Amino acid sequence: MATDTAPDRILMFGAEWCGDCRRSKALLDRQGVEYDYVDLEAVDDGADRAYAVSGRTQIPVVVFPDGTFFVEPTDAELAAKLG
Repeated sequence: MATDTAPDRILMFGAEWCGDCRRSKALLDRQGVEYDYVDLEAVDDGADRAYAVSGRTQIPVVVFPDGTFFVEPTDAELAAKLG
């Protein structure tokens, strides 16, 4: 069963007002990666879920099916992880 810490596909927690979130989301979109997006402005428990994964309040939090995650990844880090 998929969870926030081991999703079936990439799971990103972010918000529209967050520049790093928009940048990471754009990279995923450009690479044609399928992912689930949790908008912290629209999902009541989104921030709590992101914090439960990362232990931090910074966003974006990008969680991978292998259970690893990045907080505020650079484009280079994210692209390298995507292979």
